[in-house]
Amino acid sequence: MGTHERVWIDVLLYTGLRRGDAVLIGRQHVKDGVACIKTAKTGTEVNIPILPPLQSSLDAGPTGDMHFVTNKNGTPFTKESFGNAFRKACNAAGVKKSAHGLRKIAATRAAEAGATVAELEAMFGWNGGRMASLYTKSADRRRLALRGWGKS
Repeated sequence: MGTHERVWIDVLLYTGLRRGDAVLIGRQHVKDGVACIKTAKTGTEVNIPILPPLQSSLDAGPTGDMHFVTNKNGTPFTKESFGNAFRKACNAAGVKKSAHGLRKIAATRAAEAGATVAELEAMFGWNGGRMASLYTKSADRRRLALRGWGKS
């Protein structure tokens, strides 16, 4: 807690935003505990509750005045520079992952918790059902397998 890297991880994990949107979101997007932002890629509005773990991370900071995700100088990132800084921090921690991996984790967790295709689309700003179906198919398959084995 209290590091840029922790804010970065928690913003990505608890919002499910792409890095280009994660670098834009800030206090001006939050009203009554819900962040509302139009995604840059699809222009779809997403509504994201600021869950307690994210709020704790934001409270501990460091964050900027208008952006939760900032660089070591306290200024906003571009999506490219954020991606590079995030990967560099991951490498320093011995983790060979990227910022997008946390979006995948957020979608997987939601699907495994029972989120529907429509809910995933609303959460992540997707359209057409294809992307959301990838996550629900895996989660449903696992649930069905475990339920089936319980019948044997």
